[in-house]
Amino acid sequence: MPDSLGFREAVLGLPEQVEAAWRSLTVTGSLPQHDEIANVLVLGTGAAGWVGDLLAAVAGPFMPVPLIVHKSMDPPSFVDPTTLVVAISASGNAPETVAATSTCLDAGAQLFAVTSGGQLGAMADGTEAPTVFLPVAEAPKAVPPRARIGALAVPVLSAFERLGFFPGGREWIAAAIHQLKARRDQLSQPDNEAQSLARALAGTMPLVYGAGNLGRAAGLRWKDQINQTAKSPSWTGVLPDVVHGEMAGWGQHGDITRQVLSLVLLRHDEEPVEAHDHFGQVETWTDEVMAGIHTVQAEGEGGLAQLLDLVLFGDVVALELAERYGIDPGPTPVLDPSPPMSHYAESAGATTSE
Repeated sequence: MPDSLGFREAVLGLPEQVEAAWRSLTVTGSLPQHDEIANVLVLGTGAAGWVGDLLAAVAGPFMPVPLIVHKSMDPPSFVDPTTLVVAISASGNAPETVAATSTCLDAGAQLFAVTSGGQLGAMADGTEAPTVFLPVAEAPKAVPPRARIGALAVPVLSAFERLGFFPGGREWIAAAIHQLKARRDQLSQPDNEAQSLARALAGTMPLVYGAGNLGRAAGLRWKDQINQTAKSPSWTGVLPDVVHGEMAGWGQHGDITRQVLSLVLLRHDEEPVEAHDHFGQVETWTDEVMAGIHTVQAEGEGGLAQLLDLVLFGDVVALELAERYGIDPGPTPVLDPSPPMSHYAESAGATTSE
C-alpha cells in the first residue's frame, strides 16, 4: 500500500506523541486566574475542532464552568472578558478559527492559543496571550493534523489542570499513555482485532454509534478517519438521541441497507447507566437491516485513556481499510487542493493545517 506521508507510523506513534507533548510542550506567558474565568470557549476546525470534543468529553465533567466547542466563524454572543478562549489551529491560519478569535478579542475575551504560528500566533503575540507554540521543522513530508491530536490536546489538558479545571490531570494522562502502548501492542500482532474488523467492514459503509459525550467524540473520530484515511463514506450517531429518532428510520429498505451498511457500537465505562438498554434496543431493531453489527469495548483507566484507546483502535481500522482498498491513507486531495505553505515536524506538535 502506498503511504507517501508515513501516516501509519504517525498513527502508531500516538503514545510517544502524547508523552512528548506532556513533557515538552509548555505554555509561554501566564494563564489567567481561576476566578477570572466564567466560561471556556474552544475554537477549532477539523482535527483541532475534534480536540475540542475531546476536551468537552474528558475535562468537561470536572469543570466548575461551562465549556463550549465552536467550529465556525461567528462565536456565541455570550463572549466577554470573563471568557477564556482556547483557540487551536496547527497552522495558525484556519480561516474560521482566525475570524472567531478576532471577534472574541474584540469582545475582550482572554486568549489561550495552541498553534505553530500564522495569523493566530500573531494575534497571540500581539495580545501577549499564553500560548503553546508547536515546533516547526524542515520536514520533507507534511503529516496531517489528524495524526497529531495528542500534541494539540495534551497541552490544553495540562493547562486546565493548572487552572483547577482538570484535577488529577497528570495521572489521567499517564494512564492514557499506558493504555495506548498496551493497545498498540495488541494491534501490532498478526491477525489482530482491527484487521478482523476491517475485513468485516470492507465493502460496506460503517455507521458508528456511541453513548454520552465520550462516545460521541469517539464516533466522530471513527467517522472522520474512515472518511479521510480510507476515503470511504461513514456516518455517526449518539445515544440516547438515536433511540428517540433515528432508529425509526430502520423500518424500511432493509433489503438495501443490509447489503451496504455495517454498524459499529463503541462502548466505554463512562457511559450513562441507561446506555446498556439503549444499545440493546439498537441491536434488536437493526439486526436484520445491517450487514453486520460489531462492538468495540474501550479499555484503560479514566475517560481520557478510554477515549484515546477507542481513537487508536479506530485509526488502525481506517488504515487497514485503506490498505484493503489500495489507497494512500495520508493525503486528502479533495480537502487540500493546493500544497501546504510549510511543513511541520513529525515530533510532538508536528502537524500541517487546520
